[in-house]
Amino acid sequence: MVLMSNLFVALTALLHIGFLILEMFLWTGPTGRKVFRMSEGQAEATRILAANQGLYNGFLAAGLFWSLLNGDPVFALQLKLFFLVCVTIAAIYGAWSVKPRILLIQGGPAILALVLTLLAS
Repeated sequence: MVLMSNLFVALTALLHIGFLILEMFLWTGPTGRKVFRMSEGQAEATRILAANQGLYNGFLAAGLFWSLLNGDPVFALQLKLFFLVCVTIAAIYGAWSVKPRILLIQGGPAILALVLTLLAS
């Protein structure tokens, strides 16, 4: 159970690294515009906001990786729970405010990791 929990925590972290790259570096290019269905003008107008959002996704990923690398099992569990709850709340808000699909894409792996982490603890 611990292995599955850690795999889903790692998957969630890797997804957030992907979100960072997409929002900070690919936003105005063809990939970013295609994923978010934006025109060049829309992408350019929101570039700074997206980069800020990408940075926050990077912080979430860093916290999740920290939880996997921390040698203190009690503190590592606290880190996992904190950052997985943060990702889940962000996904719920994103689903409510932007697009319901965000709950599945961003929240799905985090919620599964959270459940597995709770079951493993």
